Amino acid sequence: MREDREEVVLMLGNEAIARGAIEGDVKVATAYPGTPSTEVIETLVSLSKDYDLYVEWSVNEKVAFEVALAASYCNLRSLTAMKHVGLNVASDPLFTSAYTGVRGGFVIVSADDPSCYSSQNEQDNRIYGLHAYIPVVEPSSPQEAKDMTIYSLEISEKYGAPIILRTVTRLSHSRGPVKLGSVRRSSKKAVFERKPEKYVCLPANARRMRLEAIERLNAVEKEFNNSSFNAVEGESKVGILACGLAYAYVIDALDNLDLSYKPSILKLSTIHPIPKEFVARFLEDKEKVLVVEELEPLVELQVKALCHDLKLRVRVHGKDLIPLAGELTPLRVLKGLASFLGVNVELPDIKVKLQAPLRPPILCAGCPHRSAFYAIKMAVKKVKVEAIYPSDIGCYTLGYYPPLELVDTTICMGAGVGLACGFAKFTDKVVIATVGESTFYHACIPALINAVFNPSSFVLVVLDNNFTAMTGGQPSPATGVNAMGQQVKRVLPEDIAKACGVEFCKVVDPYDVDLMISSIIEAIEHVKRGLGPAVIVSRRACSLTLLRESRLGRVKLEKRAVETDKCKGCMTCIKLVGCPALIPRAGKIVIDENTCTGCGLCERSCPYKAIEVVRS
Repeated sequence: MREDREEVVLMLGNEAIARGAIEGDVKVATAYPGTPSTEVIETLVSLSKDYDLYVEWSVNEKVAFEVALAASYCNLRSLTAMKHVGLNVASDPLFTSAYTGVRGGFVIVSADDPSCYSSQNEQDNRIYGLHAYIPVVEPSSPQEAKDMTIYSLEISEKYGAPIILRTVTRLSHSRGPVKLGSVRRSSKKAVFERKPEKYVCLPANARRMRLEAIERLNAVEKEFNNSSFNAVEGESKVGILACGLAYAYVIDALDNLDLSYKPSILKLSTIHPIPKEFVARFLEDKEKVLVVEELEPLVELQVKALCHDLKLRVRVHGKDLIPLAGELTPLRVLKGLASFLGVNVELPDIKVKLQAPLRPPILCAGCPHRSAFYAIKMAVKKVKVEAIYPSDIGCYTLGYYPPLELVDTTICMGAGVGLACGFAKFTDKVVIATVGESTFYHACIPALINAVFNPSSFVLVVLDNNFTAMTGGQPSPATGVNAMGQQVKRVLPEDIAKACGVEFCKVVDPYDVDLMISSIIEAIEHVKRGLGPAVIVSRRACSLTLLRESRLGRVKLEKRAVETDKCKGCMTCIKLVGCPALIPRAGKIVIDENTCTGCGLCERSCPYKAIEVVRS
C-alpha cells in the first residue's frame, strides 16, 4: 500500500474502495464474503496490521453491519461491505441505524450484480436509501470509488447519517488508474457515550428519531447540491443525465455517434437524496432529457416528479429506451442514445471465426461435494424412494448440473433448511437438503431449531470443506482461524446440531463413499419413521486446498490413471461422476494428473476396473 500522494496506481474498483477506507481513517471494517464485494475486505485484511485496522469476516451480513455500527457509535470510522442480497440480511439494523444516526463516519458498501453474474437475482439497492432515509452515492470509476469512500465517511460523520456507497459488478471488478492521496491515520480510541434516548428505539423515542432522520437527509441534500462529484458538461437543450458508472457508458457511446452537436451531460454521483437545486438548474432550459441508470428507474422517477413540481415542460425518457433488466453495456447504451437522439447507427457486425469450447459451471476435480452428491444419489437409488432436494448458496449449488442433478431449489442463504421443514410436512417424499458449513452458520440454525420445535423429519447434509470456498477460501467458524490470522476455537456444525436438539447426527468423510452411502440410508430410514431431522456432516477440506498443500510438499495425494487396454470408452465415469480431471481422448478416458486429487470416485464408478492408483 503506497502512501505517495501523487502516484497513480492501477486498481480494481474494490481495491480503490479499500484504499479510500485507509486514507479516510477507517478503524473497523467488516463483511461476509459475497461476490462482487469480497475484494474490499480481502484488501483491508492484508493491510490491517500496518494501519491499526480491525477487520472481520463476520458470520453473516447482519452481524457484520452491527459490529461496524457499534464502532461508529464509539466514534470510530467504520465500513461494512456486502453484495446486494447481503443488504437484505442486514436490512433490520440498516433501517434502525437511520433513526439512531451515527457518530464516527459509517459507510455501507453495497455491491450490486446486474445480469446476475454470481447471484440469484438482480436488485437495485439504491432503493434502500429511499426506503430507509439513508443517503446513497454511486461512483463512476475506480478513482471515484476511492474518493467517494472518503467523501462518504466525511459526510456521514458531519451529519450523523450512515451512507450507502453503491457499486456494480463492472466497477467492482474493473481496473482503472487511481491517483493516491495521503494516508493520515489518527490515534482515536473507541469511546461510547451512554445516550439511551438516542440508541434505544422504543416507540416513544422512535417517533422523534424518524423526524431527526428526515432532518439529516434534508441537510445532506443541501450538501449534495454543491458536491464536486456531480458535474455538467455542455449547454445543449438536449440533455443526458448519467448516474454512476452509466456515465462511462454514455461517454463511450457518444464517441461512436456521428452527431452535429454535443448533448449536455449531467454526471450524477450523489443519487439520494437527489440534489434538486442542482438538477433543476440543468433541467430548466432542456427540451428533452434521457436518464441513464443501471436497473431501476430511481432517478428517472424523481426527475419526472421534479419537472412536474417545477412545471418544467421537459420530455423525460429513461427505461423506455434503456433496458430495465440486465447489465448496461456500451452497446446497449449506444442503442438507447441513438433512439433518443434520432440518429441511425451502424452497430458493429461481430463475427466469431472460432467458437470457444463450452465450459459449463462444474465442481472442481476431487471436490468433496461431488463425492457427497454421488453418495446421496446411490443411497436414494438403493432404498428406492422419491426425494426432494432443497439446497442453498455455495459451490454445492453446482450440484444442479448434470450428471449430479441433486438441487431442486436455491432461493437464498439458509432457505434450503427452511424449505426442507415445509417439504417434509406437506409432501410424502423423502427430503434431503444440502448446505455448506458457512451457509449453515450464516442462516440455517434458526430453521434447524424450527425443525425440532415444529417436528419436521428430513435429512440435512452439511457440506463442510473448512472454508467459505466459493468466494475464494475465506475462513469460516469451522476453520479455526479468523480474518486477522488469530487462532480461534472452531465452531463445529455437529455440535450446533446437537445443541439444537437433533438426535441423529453423524460426521463422515465423503471420500469414504461406502460409509457415506450407508449413513445416508440410515438417515433416510430415521426420517421415514418420523423421528425428526437427521444431520450428516460431510467433512473434507476443499480440493483446491489439497492441491495447494500437495504442490508445497505438505501432503501426498494418490494419483490415478486409466489402463488403456481395460478402458472400453463407455464413459460411465463421466456420466456418473462428471469430474473435470476425466478427459475423453480418442474414444478412451485419460486423467489429468495436474488436477486429480486422488479422491477415487472415478475408480469406484468404472465397471471395468480400468482406473487404478499409480503413485502417491
